[in-house]
Amino acid sequence: MVASAAVQWRLRSKFKEYGQMGLRANLTGREVATKMLRDNGIYDVQIISTEGSLTDHYDPTSKTVNLSADVYNERSVAAAAVAAHECGHAVQHAQAYSFLQFRSAMVPALSAVSKVMPFILIAGIFMIRTSIIPLGIGIGLFALTTLFSFITLPVEFDASRRALAWMDQNGVVTTQEHAGAKDALWWAAMTYVVAALSSLATLLYYVSIFLGGSRRD
Repeated sequence: MVASAAVQWRLRSKFKEYGQMGLRANLTGREVATKMLRDNGIYDVQIISTEGSLTDHYDPTSKTVNLSADVYNERSVAAAAVAAHECGHAVQHAQAYSFLQFRSAMVPALSAVSKVMPFILIAGIFMIRTSIIPLGIGIGLFALTTLFSFITLPVEFDASRRALAWMDQNGVVTTQEHAGAKDALWWAAMTYVVAALSSLATLLYYVSIFLGGSRRD
C-alpha cells in the first residue's frame, strides 16, 4: 500500500511537470492520437474525450481511444505521451499482439471470478480448521487475477515502446521532449508493476495460510 501510494504520488507529480512542458510540434493529444492511428493504417478506432484525470485507456471491445480532457485538449509532452501510448494499444490490437489477445481473452472470466472470489476466500479462511478445500479454490481463482496483473506488464511496456518510437520517427517530440515523455510513461508503467507485485504478495499470503492449515490436517 505504501509503495502504491508513493508511485501514484510520483506519477501525478511527473504528469503535472510534463503537462506544463509545451510540445514544439504544437499538437493536442487528440491530434497526436489521430495522426498515430492514421500512420498505422487504423481508421476504425474512435478517439473520445472522457471525464477524470489519468483515466485514459483503450477499449478493444468498442475500439475507442478514451482520453481524459487534460490529455485530449492539451498541447504538452504529457498529453502527447499518453495519447500515443493509448494508440499503442490500438496498434497492438490491429496487429494481433499476443499478450493483448491473451489479456483480453481473460477479461470475461475475471469479471465473473471477481464477484465470488472474495466470499470464497473469506469462507475458506473461516473453514480452514475443518476443510482446506474452499480456501484452495479461492487461491486458484486469485491466482488468475495475479496472472492477469503480470500479463498486463508486457502489454503496457510494449505500448509505451511503440508510442516513443513513433513520436521519434515522426518528429512529434524533440530529444528533450522524448526524455520527458519516456519518464512520464515509465512512472505510469510502475503503477502496473506495483499492482502485480502486490497481487503476488497477497497470493503468497493466502498460500501460507493454506499450507499452515494443511499441515494441521
